Amino acid sequence: MIVATLKEIDEIRKMIDRYDSVLVVGCDSCVAECAAGGSRETMLLASALKLSYMKDHQNPTITEAVLDRQCVDDFIDQIANQVPDHEAILSLGCGAGVQALARVYRDKPVIPALNTLFIGETQSRGVWQENCLGCGNCKLGFFGAVCPVARCSKKLMNGPCGGSKGGRCEVHPEISCGWDLIIRRLDALGELDRLTEYVPPVDWSTSHSGGPRKVIREDQQP
Repeated sequence: MIVATLKEIDEIRKMIDRYDSVLVVGCDSCVAECAAGGSRETMLLASALKLSYMKDHQNPTITEAVLDRQCVDDFIDQIANQVPDHEAILSLGCGAGVQALARVYRDKPVIPALNTLFIGETQSRGVWQENCLGCGNCKLGFFGAVCPVARCSKKLMNGPCGGSKGGRCEVHPEISCGWDLIIRRLDALGELDRLTEYVPPVDWSTSHSGGPRKVIREDQQP
């Protein structure tokens, strides 16, 4: 899922102070799971903004709305009747959601309320771990489903660097060594022989280095 965090109120206000009416739009998908942009967070942000403006003796119109997904036009259309009544949209979606809203509602400024961080997993309540960079050519089958591109700080594809200690990365003691995780996983599976297979360096042309990517599935089109 996409993991994001809420911007500081002061930063958000600097972007929206010029508008007299703002529609705060949440997203009940990825960013709801990481407690950044779901229904609860949308309500809390709207309330926090209202209180902040009250302290400054200002009273802009701040309205709330929540979509199941901000990155899908069928859901975006659900706020079509609310958008004309506001000067700007404040999005609690990921970067993709912000840009999708801006594409649909071209005459409205769309402001991000979140910082989009990474593709990750929920490890435990309140803990999200980055584990995928979306490189476009997945090699997890070689590494016991532990990604060296995301989990190794140096993105090494054919073994550890030798700088780790006690299963921790030399970059920071709180970071697990990606290759320690890979070796332990393959050993537990009885598949250490996987490490004898040479895996070429990452071809970054399949990632964002090759430009913005698009997937077209004709079988999914109307």
